[in-house]
Amino acid sequence: MFIELTDILRCPESHDEQFLVLLPEQMSGRSVRSGHLGCPVCLREYRIEDGVVFLSSPPPPAPDAKPFDPLVDATAVAAFLGMAGPGGYVAVVGNMPGLDGALVGGLPGIHVAAINPPAGTTELPMMSVLRATSIPIKSRSLRGVVLGSRLGSDPYWVSEAVRVVLPGLRVVGEGAAPAREDLNILASAGGWWVGVS
Repeated sequence: MFIELTDILRCPESHDEQFLVLLPEQMSGRSVRSGHLGCPVCLREYRIEDGVVFLSSPPPPAPDAKPFDPLVDATAVAAFLGMAGPGGYVAVVGNMPGLDGALVGGLPGIHVAAINPPAGTTELPMMSVLRATSIPIKSRSLRGVVLGSRLGSDPYWVSEAVRVVLPGLRVVGEGAAPAREDLNILASAGGWWVGVS
């Protein structure tokens, strides 16, 4: 886990948003390889193992109803986010083919928080891996969110994405476009949509 990511992580328990305290055990450069995160409110502790943050056990992945559209790849999703310039963070929730290559490479200078990617996904210099049942990020902290694995049709994950993205920035989802007052859908095609919070 990229050590600076700690600044925007939040305890996933159901209390007011609260920062987490990092207790690193093993570091490699700016990456925390092992250690713990603790919440000063509820006193919960979360472990970091092999660079992966375990904030809770994620739900089992939903079976794919259809193969990914080859016309909508990681490079296209990076373009959908509409990033201009380096800095900040983007969350990618679920499976996104090309996550550890084309997507991270298509967002130069932007750190990716990969939440519940496929098993075996490991951190990269510009990508941290988290396992959680929510987006464990403080509200209004991210430059963009991608909901893969058909999570773009799931009201819970869409609500989480809208909560964490900065006002006026984009959420990209795979699935049917949601109808929400707090999300303006810019485009929808090929099983993907792009919206602005």
